[in-house]
Amino acid sequence: MTTETTSETTGTTGAAEAAGSQVPVGTPPAPPPAPAAVLVVQHEEDAGSGLVGEHLVRTGLRLDVVRAWEGEVLPADLGGHAGLLVLGGAVNCEDDEAAPWLPGVRSLVREAVAEGIPLLGICLGGQIVAQTLGGSVTTRAQGPELGAVPLRRLPAVTEDPVLGEVPDGALAAQWHWDDVDRLPPGAVPLLTGDDCPYQAFRVGCAAWAVQFHPEADGDTVAEWAAVDGERIRETGTAPEATVAAVRDAEPELRTVWGAVAKAWGAVVRAHAVARPRR
Repeated sequence: MTTETTSETTGTTGAAEAAGSQVPVGTPPAPPPAPAAVLVVQHEEDAGSGLVGEHLVRTGLRLDVVRAWEGEVLPADLGGHAGLLVLGGAVNCEDDEAAPWLPGVRSLVREAVAEGIPLLGICLGGQIVAQTLGGSVTTRAQGPELGAVPLRRLPAVTEDPVLGEVPDGALAAQWHWDDVDRLPPGAVPLLTGDDCPYQAFRVGCAAWAVQFHPEADGDTVAEWAAVDGERIRETGTAPEATVAAVRDAEPELRTVWGAVAKAWGAVVRAHAVARPRR
């Protein structure tokens, strides 16, 4: 497991002076509390936490990244973690033979939902959330959804603490051959699109799943296009055009989905304060 973090120091002199005789002379200042940690499940090399991870770290969270495809072992539970981020990847969400770590991911998803631990599933991660909780995922008969695609708000998103400020028509980076065709029982749809009905949904009080890639920028999509170029051309689409569309939209992508990452990070931090660490 690899940890990514930043730290900010705050002055302690003023606090010590204010306390006066309460702080013995020569007593070293208490260390700042450790940042709340998010467990990040990464399925492949070129599908990291990207822009989402950058914003989470900037807001003071620590990322404990499990590089599952390299054989790093998932923890048995979420003890010590205030959030769970499950990233995207090319594997099918039910292909345990190709990705033998998937049963462990499902177990962590169930724990997060049962205990109200903030969860965010991205693309494959969102599909894992749906399938684990009683929904279903299917291969898209119309071919992949790629590039920068506008999303539409649904009524329930208005009061959502994470996606509530996403503007109608916001562009999102897309790169998926499968999508969710049936939501889990009790799931609340939040965002939709013309070619994919369930672009974002929430389950319970603190579990979100998205079909798109809020973490991806133009360089990320260019890497995917280099790998999937022949497969994309077989569908009649030029991979260069999909990359160009994401690059053109990148300023908007950074603004909109950066704000969403910060909002989810705020939910994680609030949970960390309310829930004592195990």
